[in-house]
Amino acid sequence: MESRLAARGKPDRGDSERTCIVTGEKGPPEAMVRFSLSPSGEVAPDLRRRLPGRGVWTKLSFAVVEEAARKQAFSRGFKTKASASPDLARDLDLMIERDALQFLSIVNKAGLVVTGAAKVEAAIRGGDIVALIDARDASPDGMAKLERMVRDRFGADADRIARINVFSSSQLDLALGRTNVIHAALGAGEASAAFVYRARRLAEYRSNKAGDPPLAARTEDGGEPSA
Repeated sequence: MESRLAARGKPDRGDSERTCIVTGEKGPPEAMVRFSLSPSGEVAPDLRRRLPGRGVWTKLSFAVVEEAARKQAFSRGFKTKASASPDLARDLDLMIERDALQFLSIVNKAGLVVTGAAKVEAAIRGGDIVALIDARDASPDGMAKLERMVRDRFGADADRIARINVFSSSQLDLALGRTNVIHAALGAGEASAAFVYRARRLAEYRSNKAGDPPLAARTEDGGEPSA
């Protein structure tokens, strides 16, 4: 039987491909976003893919969701009048971000997070980490130092360690209940895998958002970890 965390945290693993209502491209559910229609005709993102009724899908992309709202693609997809907020893409961004940060808090409660330069460096040397988090406002020198340490410690397996830099230091502070969090390392565990999956989706969603700096949150194959 799955644990309560797995039931809450594991994404639906449907085998069927979905079709983006904007681009017409097909992809697995993990690479897409599902939307449902409320009884009043409002378009609502369905991050957990559990809302009732017929759903339509877009690519996991800020720009594509923005275009879907602007060009009335949801009405065509639902084959009925569907009202999409002009701020839908931004609202979804905040939803995905909040979901990821909530899971980071769960990782912290599970005792799988270390913060502080000395402790993060020690965790890397110990080799028992699955992810390295750098705040968006971390110094390039500090990030480069930790990256060298990961490469030196893990060698050819370094890309198995997820690198995440989609959150600001203040966001990490709130999620972890600490102050001035710039770097963190995550130990192996179900909660860590669930968080990395969500952080990766957030980075992917923002990857072609105009004006945003480059972001990263990846696993070895760029895909979904086993949560």
